[in-house]
Amino acid sequence: MIDVKNITKIYDPDANAFLALDGVSFKIEDGEFVAIMGPSGSGKSTLMHILGALDTPTTGTYFLDGKDVSSLTDDELADIRRDKIGFVFQSFNLLPRSTVLRNVMLPLIYSGVGEEERDRRAREALHASGLDETHFTHLSNQLSGGQIQRVAISRALVNNPSLILADEPTGNLDSKTGEIVLGTFQKLNKELGRTIILITHEPDVAEHADRIIVIRDGKITEDRKNHKKKDAVLELAKINSLKQ
Repeated sequence: MIDVKNITKIYDPDANAFLALDGVSFKIEDGEFVAIMGPSGSGKSTLMHILGALDTPTTGTYFLDGKDVSSLTDDELADIRRDKIGFVFQSFNLLPRSTVLRNVMLPLIYSGVGEEERDRRAREALHASGLDETHFTHLSNQLSGGQIQRVAISRALVNNPSLILADEPTGNLDSKTGEIVLGTFQKLNKELGRTIILITHEPDVAEHADRIIVIRDGKITEDRKNHKKKDAVLELAKINSLKQ
């Protein structure tokens, strides 16, 4: 699905040049669950922007589903974001005075999908993310943090993207709620075969993925299979037992 070849990203090349990415290369197959981990300033946010078609590399190539994203125009990048990538952000980015269904439908409205089809697909995405149907008509500001993040995951799913890109999705959540959200990603990957890239600075969060890529100072320092993968259901059970 993803083939990144020798990507560099230089900011302000004509002034005080800053090399944010330095020759990054890797492949991600369809259906993988990969965590990209690194401290602040490591280059992971820059890499996320490139993988999400929000930015282009200075040099190198990025292929998504066989298409060279690194050479596309702004309009073509917008089409890629709309059709192939589902985003989940730390800050949720939901409309607080709109219902859960309306928030999930928004990408479909922008894509010109009819009302009945929007409703069907939004409900399907919400069920896939594990949100109870009793919450579908609630306003997003009436939900808990974990419920809000599952609505955001549903919104990312609704256009049936090839790739789900999650940027620090548990950063604003407590540990118990974070495990619920990570369990949702694991379920989507295992049961629906979704390709997921999880951006994080937390080793405990990264350990929920099948593969971990570590980036420091703009370079990949580690790329390994995670043979000690954490199961979010078991982790949540441990948290609950400690609180009893």
